[in-house]
Amino acid sequence: MVNHQKAQAAGAEQRLRDLGITLPPPPTPFGAYVEAIRTGNLVFFSGMLPVVDRKPRYIGRVGGALTSEDGRKAAETATLNALAAAREYLGSLDRVVSVVKLGVYIATEGDFRDHPKVADGASEMLLQVFGEERLSGRVVLGVASLPLGVPIEIELVLEVED
Repeated sequence: MVNHQKAQAAGAEQRLRDLGITLPPPPTPFGAYVEAIRTGNLVFFSGMLPVVDRKPRYIGRVGGALTSEDGRKAAETATLNALAAAREYLGSLDRVVSVVKLGVYIATEGDFRDHPKVADGASEMLLQVFGEERLSGRVVLGVASLPLGVPIEIELVLEVED
């Protein structure tokens, strides 16, 4: 069995190992808020940015200083940070029952139209880790600016087991 096929048959933590994905250290807040809060079986995560060591990995707008591919990579980086925050909060990603909501906010130039392609960087990462049966729909929005000048902010809501 190739690594991708093994990953599809395993739990989220095993999928990460099989795919060779190492999560970064969990992010810490840049202001007066918490990274996650739970109500019932839902965990709402604060906006996740494409930062590494608390510094933006990408700065600028997609369709301007950054290409669609740069935006995809920024979405992947932000999603890895979201997964790291989820593991820190839950103890294990295997506790995730489903991705309830994925929101992808993209700082773009006014005439940019490739939002879905950029957002796929986040969606495809979640697909690899959780599998198709645990994914939800998503919201993708183009915005004028985002915190720290980054091009992407990810919003994530997870349903978790007790």
